[in-house]
Amino acid sequence: MTAQLRIAVIGAGYWGPNLARNFRASDQWELAAICDIDAARAQRVADQVGGVPVLTDVADLWADASIDAVAIATPARTHHALVVAALGASKHVLVEKPLADDRERGGLMVKEATERGLVLMADHTYCYTPAVQKIRELVADGALGDILFIDSVRINLGLIQPDVDVFWDLAPHDLSILDFIIPGGLRPHSVSAQGADPLGAGKACVGYLTIPFGKGAIAHVHVNWLSPTKIRNMVIGGTKRTLVWDDLNPQQRLSIYDRGVDIERQSAGTAERTAATVSYRLGDTWSPALPEGEALSLMAAEFAGAIREGRPPLTDGYSGMRVLSVLDAAAVSLRAAGAAVPLTLTTPELEAIA
Repeated sequence: MTAQLRIAVIGAGYWGPNLARNFRASDQWELAAICDIDAARAQRVADQVGGVPVLTDVADLWADASIDAVAIATPARTHHALVVAALGASKHVLVEKPLADDRERGGLMVKEATERGLVLMADHTYCYTPAVQKIRELVADGALGDILFIDSVRINLGLIQPDVDVFWDLAPHDLSILDFIIPGGLRPHSVSAQGADPLGAGKACVGYLTIPFGKGAIAHVHVNWLSPTKIRNMVIGGTKRTLVWDDLNPQQRLSIYDRGVDIERQSAGTAERTAATVSYRLGDTWSPALPEGEALSLMAAEFAGAIREGRPPLTDGYSGMRVLSVLDAAAVSLRAAGAAVPLTLTTPELEAIA
């Protein structure tokens, strides 16, 4: 039997306990420690998972050669320093979304991991849900045809964050999903962002992202902390079929509609005009069966597999950078009153993405 990999979780706040529980339950991992500057908080998480060592200084983790990897569940502003230190100590790293608090620091993290031959994985949890894995499969198999549009809505009466706006808080989920399901990843030509702060909170509490991503296709992402109802919907329209994902409907999360608009263009001869014949297709609707499984459990298995096999994980550092690049461009657009910001991923740190 292959020996378990040893991992420590850094951060015992909101997300750290979920990571600790899943790594403790995995037969591929040994949970070696919980690390947090608040010893009492770390101890509570350690007790919840059956008891593991508690640390308050990350330097103790870097010095422990028996620890193979760390999972970082701390605020984005702390990611760069922690990730670079972990990589410098020869640890593989799983880091909570977003990858960093700006594109430049994220790029340096990816470069460091690449040069050291270590796995840097973004914890884009939704990408490991059965629903999103099925969406990726359907898109890759051509079941929807060429993608024409994607509409995503993620709204609820949420906690207004003290250090980030609604884009940085909620949109990474949607952007990571888009990056996962669009063949070749999310590589838009430009990003436009419009936000509103009707409460006077000092940051956008309601936001809209517009993302053209090739061949006339467009994605639209709506995020909102102020909605009294919680909605988690995504509509993906293709040339063949349209998919609707309702994440809050456990009985029917995915619905595939064989409905749409067909346009046949015919040449008008020497006048070089075109005539369009429009027809509407009204076919069947069906819902694919989805396997049961916790996303974080699948994510933990993917992290272990990437380390053992020496390969990039499904949500690697480059995936995290593509999401981060859109967030960075959105921040620029927001300051420019919604102006479209051209986006390129060809930076010196990330030549491999281009």
